[in-house]
Amino acid sequence: MTYAWIIVPFALITLVTTLASAVRPRFARRMGASAVAAVVLVVLTAIFDNVMIAADLFTYPEHNISGIRIGLAPIEDFSYPLCAAFLVPAVWTLLTPRSRT
Repeated sequence: MTYAWIIVPFALITLVTTLASAVRPRFARRMGASAVAAVVLVVLTAIFDNVMIAADLFTYPEHNISGIRIGLAPIEDFSYPLCAAFLVPAVWTLLTPRSRT
């Protein structure tokens, strides 16, 4: 389960950064938008990863994955778009200066 361990730091960074952005305004709205983006990215990942794996562009050694798959794509593949959907807006929010009003 090598790929599962690779995901851990990304997931932790995403969690910590997203929670840190909770003190900024419109957190709930941002989380809603991130959830919608996550769904879209996961669907696109499911489609394109399955196409690329079926075309033999790449493979995953069985001993490096959990064995859980969505089609041909290992579940671990879906963590990166999920992290991106929440991490990018959180980082953007934290790097945006607070308004003085």
